[in-house]
Parts: sequence; C-alpha cells; structure tokens
Amino acid sequence: MHRPTRLGQKGRLSALLLAGTLLSVSGCSHDEAEPDDAASPPSSQVQAAEEDGTSSDLFKLPFVKPEDAAQASLQLLKEKTALGENVALHVKLPPPTNRKLEDSLVRVVGEPEKPLVLFRSKALAELGIISSSPGDEFFTAFSKFDTKEITRRLEDEKILASGQNGRTSETSILFDGRVPVGITKGISFDEGIFDGGNPHPVAFCPSAPVSTLQGWGESLFITSPSVVLDPARTWDPCTGAGTQGGVWTFAHLIRQMATGSGVTPEVFTLRWLEMWLNDYVVNGDTVLNRSTNMFNQVIKPWATASGATATLNTDGTGRRFVTLTGGTLKLNIAPFRLLAIVNRLDLGNTTTGPSGYGGRTVSRPTDAGELRFIFGIVQPNPWGAGSQATCGLKRATVIFEYGVPITGCSKVVQWAKDWTKLNTFGGFNASYLSHLQGLTQNVVLAGKAPSKGNQNAINQIRTNELPLGNQWELREFTLTDEDPIAGTDTPSNGLLRAHTVAQTPNDTAFPFTTSPTVSNYVLGPVASTLPLTLGPLPNNCSTTHNVPYTFTGLKFRGGNSLVPSTLTHWRATGASGSSAADVCARHEYSLNTCSGCHAGDTKTDFTHVSTAGIPATMSRFLTGTGPGLGWNVADTQFPGSATWRFADLERRWKRLYEVAFCTTCTTVSVGHPGFIDQIGEIGGVVPLDPLEPIKDPKFTIGPVTNMEHLKKILETRAAFEGPSEDVSTDFIRKSETFVH
Repeated sequence: MHRPTRLGQKGRLSALLLAGTLLSVSGCSHDEAEPDDAASPPSSQVQAAEEDGTSSDLFKLPFVKPEDAAQASLQLLKEKTALGENVALHVKLPPPTNRKLEDSLVRVVGEPEKPLVLFRSKALAELGIISSSPGDEFFTAFSKFDTKEITRRLEDEKILASGQNGRTSETSILFDGRVPVGITKGISFDEGIFDGGNPHPVAFCPSAPVSTLQGWGESLFITSPSVVLDPARTWDPCTGAGTQGGVWTFAHLIRQMATGSGVTPEVFTLRWLEMWLNDYVVNGDTVLNRSTNMFNQVIKPWATASGATATLNTDGTGRRFVTLTGGTLKLNIAPFRLLAIVNRLDLGNTTTGPSGYGGRTVSRPTDAGELRFIFGIVQPNPWGAGSQATCGLKRATVIFEYGVPITGCSKVVQWAKDWTKLNTFGGFNASYLSHLQGLTQNVVLAGKAPSKGNQNAINQIRTNELPLGNQWELREFTLTDEDPIAGTDTPSNGLLRAHTVAQTPNDTAFPFTTSPTVSNYVLGPVASTLPLTLGPLPNNCSTTHNVPYTFTGLKFRGGNSLVPSTLTHWRATGASGSSAADVCARHEYSLNTCSGCHAGDTKTDFTHVSTAGIPATMSRFLTGTGPGLGWNVADTQFPGSATWRFADLERRWKRLYEVAFCTTCTTVSVGHPGFIDQIGEIGGVVPLDPLEPIKDPKFTIGPVTNMEHLKKILETRAAFEGPSEDVSTDFIRKSETFVH
C-alpha cells in the first residue's frame, strides 16, 4: 500500500506519481492487491512538485461509522400531516453560531422569503408524532416522498455494484469542506427498515467507482488533446488546425454571450479587452491599467492577423481606446487556446447569500453547479501556421464559468448521470465527443438562462495572468450591475463589466502581512462560524464566511487580486499559533481568497492549470499526488501548528457519483415570510441564526424551549404553506466556503 513519503524537487516525485498511476491503470480499490508494474502517469494529469511537501494515503485516515457519517435520515410517518406530508426528514444540524439556540426545540433555516421550520426530533417523538428519534442532535422537517424514489435508488445501487461504471469499492473518503478527514462506508437502502416506520440513514453509496486518473480526465477535468484539439470542435491558433468557430472555441462562446448585448460579438470582445487599457475603480479599489502589454501583446497582433490596423488613442479625458482600420478583430482566429473543460457539479451547494436565516445551515434547492472552459492566451507567429513551440504561450488563463441552468433534485441527478456516462465510452471516441458536446451546448447557447444578463448562463469570466504587468493579477467580469453600497448584484444585458473578486479584500488598502482590519475580520466573522468544538487540525475546520463589500465601515472586498512574487498568503497579525481556532480561521480565510488559493496556501505556482502546452498539467491541489493520495501542505503562517490535506478531484469525483446514483429526492413545502412573524407571536422569540446581524429586526432572536409553543407552531404550519420544492434529502447541510 502507499506510505507517507517526504518529497523533494521535481525529479523526486517520480516514485510517488508511479504509485498513483497503479490505481489508474488497474482501477484497484485499496482493498485489493496492486499490480506489479504500471506505466508512467499521463503528463496531463499530475503536475510536478515545485516545493517540498508530504503525500499521504487517504485510505489510512480514521474510520468513521457509517451511521455517524450520515447527516440525514428518512422516516415514514404513521399518518400524513395536514399538508399531506408522509415522511419525516431528520437532519443532523451543526451547532448554532448563536449559543442561545443550543437548547431550542425549533430551528429556522432557509432564505428570508422562504423559511423552513425544523423541530427537534426528540421532542416530536415525545409527542408521538414520530415513533422514535435518530438522535439528540437531529431536527425534523416534513416532506412529500414518492416511494418510487426507493426503487430508483435500489436500481442505481445495482448499476454501480455491477461495475459497468468502473471497478468499485465499498470504502469512501469523508470530506469536511475541502479537507479529507476520514474514511467510511455507505449504507444500502433497506425497504424493510423504512416500511417499518423506523429512521433510515440517507448515506453515501454502498459502493462506488474507484477514482482514477482516466476517470478524472473523462468526466471532471478534461485536458486530453483528443478534446481540446478536437478538429471538429476546436481551432488551434498556434497551428491553424481545426474548425474555426467550433462549439468549444472562444469565438463560439463569445458569440453566444454577446447575443442581446446590443453590439456585435467583435465589439463586445474589444470593449472587454479595452478595460485593461485604463484604470478603473471597483468598490473603492483602483485597478491599475496594463495598457502597453495588453495592446502590444494581445490586441495589436490579433488585429494584424485579422487584416486590420490597430491604433491606441487617447480622448480628451485621458481615456485610452483602440481604433481599427481596414477590418475588425476576427473572432475565429482569437488568440485564446482551449486548455480544459471542467465539470464543477460540486459547486451546486453554494449559498444564496449571507442574509439567509440559519447560520451555518442553509436551506435551498439544489442546483447543478458550474461548467467551465479554460483558455490560455497565446501570441502566434506566424499566426495559425506555426507550432506550439512558435506560439508565444503566455502565463495567462481566461476562464469562462457558467452557472448550469438546471435546478430541482431530479433534473440535477440526471445532469450528474449524463456526466458519469462519459466514463463509459472507453475513451475519447466519436460517441464520447458527441455526448460531451451535447452537455456543453445545453449550457452555453444563447437563451439558455432567460433571467440572466443577455440570457446567457455565464456567472463570471476570470482572468489570471502575469505577462500584462509586473506581478500576477486576477480580475473578474460579469453580465451584472454590481452595487456594493446597496449590496446588490443584478443581472443586466449589455457588455461585460468589472466585478469585485470573490472572497478577496482590497490588497492595496489592506496589506497581506500587516493589516489589523484583515486580522479583525479573520478573528471575528470568520472565526465565529467555526464549529464550536475543534478537533485536532486539520479535521473539523470549515467556515461559512462571505467577504463583505464593507467591514468596520471600510470598503473591504477588492476589485482585483495581486500577488507579489515574494508573498504567497494572507496573515492574521493577531492570531496565535497555539490556538486551533485562530490557525483554522486564518487558513480558511486565506485559502478561499483568489491569491491564497493560487499561491502559498496550496503550494501552487498561481495557475492550477499549466499554460506551458497541451496537454495541460494540473496542480497538486487538484490531483493530490494521485488517486487516493493527498497532498499535504504546512500552514503558511503557523507551519508547526497544522498541515492541510488537499485532494480536490477526489472530492469532486465522490460528489459526482453521490449525486448521480445515491441521491434521494423529495418534495418540501417551505413557508412564506408571515410564518416568521407568527412564530414570534407564539413564543415571543424566533429561533433563527443569521450569518450576519439583521438590520432592524421585527422580532427577538431566541430559543423556543416550551413544548406548548412547539405544538402551536406545528399546528399553524398549514396556514403558512409556501411553494413546494424538489430537493435532495441532504439539502439542509452545513454551508461551505469555497468558490475556486
């Protein structure tokens, strides 16, 4: 079996990467013997080490009993409720941030407009509403459950067990946020337990396909030349090979995005690139121009190859702009080379915002996460008639991040299954490519997202580059009107607009190493969302924070993210390495910033996907050191206090198959806002746990501890019934802070 190994520089990873490949080639689980020999790992999968680090066998993490790992249970009710609900959905809620609510018999979670009221399971058992409680920490919601879901779940379990999706294992890695913390086993659905009216754990798959490099590369992070250089769907600006305007080209995506903008796709693109020519301000953060290099390295060569002449001009206000004579930018020969297509189904559990009730637990419909296209910027010479060696590959990426326009549990399950089907074609053959095209077109085509800007599903475009300036910079652009003062971000038609960068403060106003404001934020709002009891780090360390537009009256969130070559992480000056809470909060904060995630906190050279050529390599943050192997990084501020494990594709693989084959859907009726007022009238308090203080609350926040009050709240539920939602049985769960 794989043993923890101390790693050195690039050449010293070969033995460890070979060990990871054994799993890829054989598909073996850790319960089986490994083959005696194996081929070298594909260079497109595991990036060579740049700094010392530690590898660990994730299947040697502590075992967690399946019943303890399960966060939810289903129980058939003896009698339907007044709303026609036939099932009790028991959820193991995390401790509330507001400790006054620890003993409350009722908890309120969800969005303010659609609150969901949960009742302590033990109290419902005492009232005889349920026959038994699954445990003291469980709370109960009621739902309308179609028993056909049991049949579907059992059929899906059989499909996985058959091995048609790959060799399987009963052992599953357990994650807390991004961190692998243990191993466990799933629980097969037992109809006898459920029909008998007993709580049935809704747990992980009883068996699931073992992750492999090949599997990752087919359905999660697709970098194969068979895809990114597919001659029917892509065009390579380096060699001129392929189909101009193909469905996976920059040109195709931009044409769909610009539909409804009021300008041509060519003008849409030029106006976006012109944003680098001038300083602009986002939430008080001045983003400095990178005018000379953007013009000379991107716009001008592209215009020349298009048969046009580009001139950099300045108007009467000092604003720089580009004029083109003799033609326009030809989108079909755009200097953006496809590096990867990425399935981010795992982002389907993002929260609806910090204003929601419920503290660290958020009630929401499931969505299908994101679909991403990663492009590298190139400067070909000769244009489209050279090779990778003559292409002027730049250390720069452009990522199109689409919100998959699919909601509702059953539809999301089907979306996940469609992605797992990519693992069944036996490689990147014609059937595979056709199926993948169908998936991507269902997201990127114009009109797929009627409620968003230009009716396009794009969430944001992110850029990550070095050659246009003197240090790494990340920027973000959207089809929204962001108003930091009002705290709104409204979809809007038109051109791409500059946007604050996710989870990252203004690094000019608040220096990485010395900012007391950053330290106060880490030790205040971030630390307040930590679990009440921290185990030995890195276990049980995840937060639910959202870097705000303003903090302590100061404009806080940044308009870009810069990282000097000598600095790789954010420090909390007031934190102590002897405090697990301080170490955890600082790490969670820094890791989730753009700069921390792309630098020291993950030991990454600022791009998780290499731009050095095709096939692209991926960072160890993504791959670990191979399937089943974690990449361990010492804490950047307190290296002696904690070591953090990373294996993000392992986590995404697990989530993909959980959603596709081991998710159980049900229907929940949420309440409308009047129910909150009614609860306050019954007991004088409302047991909600907001992430941030509520402005001018109309009620007192506090626990419901009187059983008579609980009964009255139960009795009045029917009068405040809101819309029904198709949700997964794990839709009430601990929020997670990560967007990268």
